[in-house]
Amino acid sequence: MNNKIKKELNSLANKKQAEISQRFFKTGKGEYGEGDIFLGIKVPIQRKVAGRFEDLPLKDIEQLLHSSIHEYRLTAIIILVNQFKKADKKLREKIYKLYLRNTRWVNNWDLVDSSAHYIVGEYLLDKPRDVLYKLAKSKMLWERRIAIISTFVFIRDNNFEDTIKLTKILLNDKHDLMHKACGWMLREVGKKSEKGEKELIKFLDKYTLEIPRACLRYAIERLGEKRRKYYLMFGKK
Repeated sequence: MNNKIKKELNSLANKKQAEISQRFFKTGKGEYGEGDIFLGIKVPIQRKVAGRFEDLPLKDIEQLLHSSIHEYRLTAIIILVNQFKKADKKLREKIYKLYLRNTRWVNNWDLVDSSAHYIVGEYLLDKPRDVLYKLAKSKMLWERRIAIISTFVFIRDNNFEDTIKLTKILLNDKHDLMHKACGWMLREVGKKSEKGEKELIKFLDKYTLEIPRACLRYAIERLGEKRRKYYLMFGKK
């Protein structure tokens, strides 16, 4: 079955788009996506392919995920997410465990952002969330991003505690992609509800001097102009 999906994806390859993707996803030496290989297939097309292979067995999805080709991995992840949404409790647990044991292959921001909250976050909604704090302290950039992006689901449930706690842990992260991810989640907290905005302002008032600039800019996007200017004035340079 994997050969069929690979053959279909290969037939959709676009060299010009691949070159654009290589640059966009920073695949050069020393960059966060170093060595990633692209076929040059846009995401909506990959989603259509994933839909045609929605019943792919988990072992085949895992094999597809173990590829140096970005579109193979993203398509595998899209299938996983789609299966998780329809799965019963037992299958959800299997998908969750498969995902966590393969985080080294969920190794670019689009892969994380297309899956972490849909699988890890959803699975942990009614469970202890210790695993997120372990991931947040990982040496692997993408595991740290999985930790914070997973909280998107909790935010939608009007629960902000883990987003705030994890952001505190990640304040000193050295990577810009983490600054932006934390800022994005803080922004979502602030725009969710009146309660969320109060939590965001409380956090900003306490940590503005420590928050990386990119994180701060994302976090305050939905606040009023007066507040935005205030936090930018006193924020970390």
